[in-house]
Amino acid sequence: MLFSMTGYGRAHGSAGDKTITVELRTLNSKLTDLKLRMPSEFKEKEVEIRKMIIDHAERGKIDFALDVQSADGAATVSLNESLFKGYYRELSRLAKELGMDTGDILQTILRIPNVVASPSGEVDEEVWEVVAETLGRALEALKNFRRQEGKALEADLRLRVANIMLLLTEITPFEKERFVRMRERLRANMEEGFSKENLDTNRFEQEILYYLEKMDVNEEKVRLEQHCKYFIEQIDNKNLSAGRTLNFISQEMGREINTLGAKAYDSDIQRLIVQMKDELEKIKEQLANVL
Repeated sequence: MLFSMTGYGRAHGSAGDKTITVELRTLNSKLTDLKLRMPSEFKEKEVEIRKMIIDHAERGKIDFALDVQSADGAATVSLNESLFKGYYRELSRLAKELGMDTGDILQTILRIPNVVASPSGEVDEEVWEVVAETLGRALEALKNFRRQEGKALEADLRLRVANIMLLLTEITPFEKERFVRMRERLRANMEEGFSKENLDTNRFEQEILYYLEKMDVNEEKVRLEQHCKYFIEQIDNKNLSAGRTLNFISQEMGREINTLGAKAYDSDIQRLIVQMKDELEKIKEQLANVL
């Protein structure tokens, strides 16, 4: 069973007069890239939050957002009234002295650092328990989303591997023909250089054996078939993260396909090799998004 690295999970919770929302978005990435957005009072819980997310989401580019609002829908923030009044008093005085308009003075003060801030101090344990539980449900939703996306990836990968194995069987009928053509070509070349009476039959047979060994692709065919079967075995594996293993196997498949192409000496076989390479490229594209 495969899981996609692309996913989305969202969950809601409530603690007292607070409404809690957790959102998780993931994209494909070779490494774990986790970005957190949350109220400042939850910074003390950052290590725990990171561990929960990485343990469940494993890898990829992960965006986490935590939103905590009061029952009336306002964000959990506080207004430093004394600081606000001080700024208002001084700015109003300066505006009056300079004859300036004070129409937007409120918005100006609210943008000054420390006038509006999230509350500092320790996170209420009841609220934290709800946040942790909500995060757990969001992670489960993310996993379900990834599982559904993974089914489509899995179906396509199975098809591509099956196509490669089918193309592999189509090579066999062309193998004997290329040996016959190679033998005739070598005989014609040697007869051009020597008369038939002076043709060294033993030397001719040695040359034939040399080229037959160079053209033999049985080992490559067997290994490629084994890699394809192992690829499917890893898809059937219940491990959550199979992407890296499948990538390694696809690299080995590529090596065998390239060697087959180098030993082909036949246009029909080369055509099949090109099709195999096309299927393999599509496999690699899909694997970039497999967890």
